[in-house]
Parts: sequence; C-alpha cells; structure tokens
Amino acid sequence: MSLVARADAGEPRTDDDAPHVLLVDDDQRIRTLLERFLRGEGFRVTVADGAAEARRILASLVFDAAVLDVMMPGEDGFALLGAMRAEGDTPVLMLTARSEPQERVRGLSLGADDYLGKPFEPRELSLRLHNLVRRRPDATRQVRFGRFVFDLRRQELEAEGQPVRLTDRERRLLRLLATRPGATVPRQDLVANEKLGDRAIDVQMNRLRRKLEADPARPQHLLTVRGVGYRLLADPVQAS
Repeated sequence: MSLVARADAGEPRTDDDAPHVLLVDDDQRIRTLLERFLRGEGFRVTVADGAAEARRILASLVFDAAVLDVMMPGEDGFALLGAMRAEGDTPVLMLTARSEPQERVRGLSLGADDYLGKPFEPRELSLRLHNLVRRRPDATRQVRFGRFVFDLRRQELEAEGQPVRLTDRERRLLRLLATRPGATVPRQDLVANEKLGDRAIDVQMNRLRRKLEADPARPQHLLTVRGVGYRLLADPVQAS
C-alpha cells in the first residue's frame, strides 16, 4: 500500500515520553503525510523543510532518531548527516528516490544507520525507526557531571537522586549545553536560542551556576570560555 493511502492511519498521540523523531524533507506534502502517520505510530515528530532549519532545531533539541531526505535543494541530506555526525550519534535513517548501490554506500559510509528508498511502505519506516530507537543505549540520553544527572529526554535534573528545580529558561540553557557535553557552545547560539542580549545570558548562566556548583566563583562543571561561549564538562561515559 502506498504512502498516500496509508499516511492517515491512526490518530496523533501526545506522549511526552514517546520517541522523538526529526523529519527533514523539502516536500511539504511528504512531510505532512509522514508526520501524521508517525504520530499515529506513537512517535513525537518535529519537522524541518531543509538542512538550514534542521540545524537550527538541532542546536536546541535532542532526538531519539532522525529521518533525512537525501535530495534537497542547497545542502543535501549527505551534508546534513556529516554535520550531525560531527556533533553526536543520533540514529539516522536516510530517505532517497535513488536506488543506486553507490548512493546507499555513500550514506552508510558517512554514518547513516539505515536506508530506505522511495516509494516505500510507511509501516516499514515506522518499524525501522522503532528498531533504531531500541538499539540506542539509554545512557546516551543522560549527561552526568559530578553529583548531577541531566536527562535529555525528560529535561530533568537530579542531584544524588533528588530533583533539582529549574526555571524553564535554565532548563533550555542546560539542555543546549548538555547536547554538546565537553564542547564550547558559542555565545551567539545561546543568545539566538533564548532571544536575549549578551548580558542577560551571563546573568542566566550565573543563576544556573549557583545551582550546579559547590563554589560558583570557581566552577567545575559550567565553564566560561572567554570570548567564545560556555561549556559543560561532563563525566566520561563508563564502558559497560
């Protein structure tokens, strides 16, 4: 059964704990059909009409999986995949109308986890996404630093098992830092994400630091990189 015939199956669900998928495709009709179908299959879905919009979204959100169309105007899916792999390990499924083996090989060599050619059965896409999410270790959804654990999916902070209250802005800023643990997040990204001025970002970071640091004047976790931005130092991931 075709994508068009099947895409209206099921009603959208709004489970905050459902797997969150980023869907990137320049075809509005396909985006709309797939978004509705995947919501009916139990996913949360965020859509982007191209690589530029996807990059903006990825700067502030963490996803359980991503679906990237290969053939998009401007920056194509392969280029976006390369950028995503430079920043993290979100499972990625590539969509393409091309069926040549060399295109599949290229995507896999760049770090794609799966590949699906168009036209395709929507149910197959759903099953492949569920498999990608199940194979992803839960540890990648948590960032640990000192006595703190920040859950990227739930966007909740705990200290030795006890919840730490965060304002909405503090939560968004910590999430943005925690998606790139150990890397410096440029000041302009923080300013753009919160639509605040430079000074206001510094004030917010100082407030967040007071909750994260034993001695805010000598931070061990939330560091200032002068002239560049801020960095969250996370504990190394322990091998199982």
